[in-house]
Amino acid sequence: MDLRELQGYASFFMTIFLVIMLYGYIIHLYRSEKKGEKDYEKYGNIALDDEIDSRPVDEKSEAQSEKKEQNK
Repeated sequence: MDLRELQGYASFFMTIFLVIMLYGYIIHLYRSEKKGEKDYEKYGNIALDDEIDSRPVDEKSEAQSEKKEQNK
């Protein structure tokens, strides 16, 4: 087994690993959107609607802002 053959096997297995990771990430996004945890389609509009007076994508709750103030 020479170096060329070893590089070929490494490239093949790295490609398979990255494809599995990509599909896992896609499934994670789909499931979290289906459960209602996050709506990732809103984040796609950030590039289209980036005016200074546009609404934030996620509104902070009062509890989060109070915790942040207490930590200061």
